[in-house]
Amino acid sequence: MLLDPRAPRFAAALTALVMVVVLLTGSGWLALAQAAVFGVAAVDPRWNPYALIFRFLVAPRLARPTELEPAAPVRFSQVVGLLFLLVGAAGYLAGAQVLGLVMSCLALAAAFLNAAFGLCLGCETYLAFRRLTGRPVPARVANPAP
Repeated sequence: MLLDPRAPRFAAALTALVMVVVLLTGSGWLALAQAAVFGVAAVDPRWNPYALIFRFLVAPRLARPTELEPAAPVRFSQVVGLLFLLVGAAGYLAGAQVLGLVMSCLALAAAFLNAAFGLCLGCETYLAFRRLTGRPVPARVANPAP
């Protein structure tokens, strides 16, 4: 499965906004809701609620992407985000505010790097692991004409 690389960046921008609200409010429930979004995206990034917004509202207004990216690195990064936010939400909801704050800050940093600079830390970790194990995958693939 190949993805438009702009969709995960768009999702990361929305995630960053949600994480700012989580940090400002200390809401464990909102962190848990964002974790659920990561959970859906970990199964299939195309069904991430933010990716659906991109697909139906934003993508029709843009030119076709020149490259596509494999879904596996994106799924891996969503699992990492899910784990971070599950721990963060548990921290907030259990009264361990510092744990919630630290995990939410890490999630915000990762989302911001992806949204602003296209640097997906989870994706890069996945690709590095594949290279180290002798099973490299390409980061991008040319998009064939329609």
